[in-house]
Amino acid sequence: MELAPIHYEKSEYIETDTGNKVSRKSVIHGSQNIILGGKTIIQTECMVRGDLRRSGTGHAVVIAVGKYCLLTQRSIIRPPSKVYKNIFSYYPMKIGDFVHIGENSIVEAASIGSHVQIGKNCVIGRFAIIKDCARILDNTVIAPNCIIPSFSVYGGNPGLLKAELPECWPQVMEKEAKLYYSIFTPK
Repeated sequence: MELAPIHYEKSEYIETDTGNKVSRKSVIHGSQNIILGGKTIIQTECMVRGDLRRSGTGHAVVIAVGKYCLLTQRSIIRPPSKVYKNIFSYYPMKIGDFVHIGENSIVEAASIGSHVQIGKNCVIGRFAIIKDCARILDNTVIAPNCIIPSFSVYGGNPGLLKAELPECWPQVMEKEAKLYYSIFTPK
């Protein structure tokens, strides 16, 4: 299957030494607290909130994103927060490799494993944990503190188990992520 190239204006994206492509029209707060693993694409109007971190001195990694990830248009990535002993704090978020986060999705998970696909218009609640090799269908709401097991498909509001993924899911996600990165080229 041959996909048509997806062209973008070269002036609209910044490409880093490690191959990350970040839209100039995305909103990145606290970039010093965000780590991108390489060959990650952050599209137009995506918001990544690295500024939301525990108070204190020094730099801390707030959001760590793996390689070959796709954060699509108008998605919001922000670290989870809670009040503990009458103190409001933010906690770090880790996103694995080969993760696709769909348009208009809001993610406040504590952890997202590798080979995960999150559909369009999803809400991933605070401190949710999505294990490796999972798929969240479009328009799904995952409750706070929910744990999504490996090789599962969740959908609906609230998100419920709908199906299981085949054992080849990691290879499928890697192939799709690498293909998307290769066809996402400047004009």
